[in-house]
Amino acid sequence: MRYAMIMAGGSGTRLWPRSRRSEPKQLLRFVGGKSLLEIAGERLHSVVPQERRLVCAADAYRARILADLAWLSPSRYLGEPEGRDTLNAVGFAAAVLAKEDPEAIFAVLTADHVIEPQDEFARRLDLGFRLVEEESSRFVTFGITPTFPATGYGYVERGAPIPGSDAASDNGAPVVADATSGSRAAAGAFRAKRFVEKPDRARAEEYLASGDFFWNSGMFIFHARSVLKAIEWFAPESARGLHEIAGAWGSSAQEATVASVYPRLPRISIDYGVMEPASKDPRISIVVVPMNVRWMDVGSWPSFAETLAADEQGHRASNARVVHLGSHRVLAVSDDPNHIIATVGCDDLIVVRTKDATLICRADQAEKVKEIASLVPREVQ
Repeated sequence: MRYAMIMAGGSGTRLWPRSRRSEPKQLLRFVGGKSLLEIAGERLHSVVPQERRLVCAADAYRARILADLAWLSPSRYLGEPEGRDTLNAVGFAAAVLAKEDPEAIFAVLTADHVIEPQDEFARRLDLGFRLVEEESSRFVTFGITPTFPATGYGYVERGAPIPGSDAASDNGAPVVADATSGSRAAAGAFRAKRFVEKPDRARAEEYLASGDFFWNSGMFIFHARSVLKAIEWFAPESARGLHEIAGAWGSSAQEATVASVYPRLPRISIDYGVMEPASKDPRISIVVVPMNVRWMDVGSWPSFAETLAADEQGHRASNARVVHLGSHRVLAVSDDPNHIIATVGCDDLIVVRTKDATLICRADQAEKVKEIASLVPREVQ
């Protein structure tokens, strides 16, 4: 049976000072009046029934998330006592689902992305599910067609095509909607040749020119028992802890076991801990499904800016009254729609105003926001 798990962990420190420990980016209603987590849930409405959707997030946010997501059952909330990175979040979901349904196949999605159009996302997710249903040893990852030589994303190189995978959408006719031009072209799935983490500019340009590389989206589809087996092979310490949690799940010892075991799991990502070694292991078939969509990883102020319309001078604003004189390409964000942000002669600037902290940053220095967030007093982190 098909399931989906949304990972909603992380503190979002590159979006400080709007994103805080007490209210991380995935809970902020700052994309069209909705939170990234709400958007991620809505994206699944035509793909996986609500009773088979899970959210994995900090236990501290349980009440807030359950209140925000009317469709989410409390039994489908996987509360992490503390974040232990994505391998353990995936393993947590796999352990719970495999106990409930030995044939569970689940999509791993994140609450970080804006993805358009919805129908293309749904088609490609359906193809991913079909591939794993055909062969449970397949691990599916989704590759985003790159539009520029990004150095902040991981890449996956495609290999040989998967036979028959090009017959997996409307009436058997494979289609991909180009979110930029609106054109539609045939596409199937491919074996993943290799994964590359955040290349330098020169290599990123080579990858873009080759046409054989995709951005690694961080979205996957696994058979629950198969990914648990892989975790046993490649991350045995995590596997032991997850097995203990699964044994207690649904019993009176559930909460105490998770609270005791989960914080002791080694902190490691699913990419490093499973996908990279699995790509070299003949027991596992790594498949990449291209997803030709408008995809934004809303993890920094420049990427958030891309969700907003720009005026003739390139200015973008969110919940802010703005006045600009001789300025260009200023992003202005406020938590008070009546507060005026005014600039004079400023180019390529980020201004984020909250009631207790204000960030002023050159756009080309936005990656350092995470660093400055760690230096401010803890009460405003």
